[in-house]
Amino acid sequence: MPTISNIKSISYLKSHAAQISEDLEMNGTPFFITQNGEACMVIESVKQFQEKESLIAALKIIALGEKERMKGKGISAAESRAQLAAARQRRK
Repeated sequence: MPTISNIKSISYLKSHAAQISEDLEMNGTPFFITQNGEACMVIESVKQFQEKESLIAALKIIALGEKERMKGKGISAAESRAQLAAARQRRK
């Protein structure tokens, strides 16, 4: 895990929100916000958030596929290729 360098207090967030926004846009490093010395939130760019959500969705799909494979459902790679080839032939 990368080192946490952008640790700021909630009062810093309140008074420097525009600067934090600019920093996120320029370097993308998230900010860790503390309240009373305890970590309470992480601020990240919208781009980072969307990328993370896409990755989580892809991992969920992979996990579901693996679960089905472990149950014996699904088809082999060779069967899949044959089905794709057949579908291509039907479209011609």
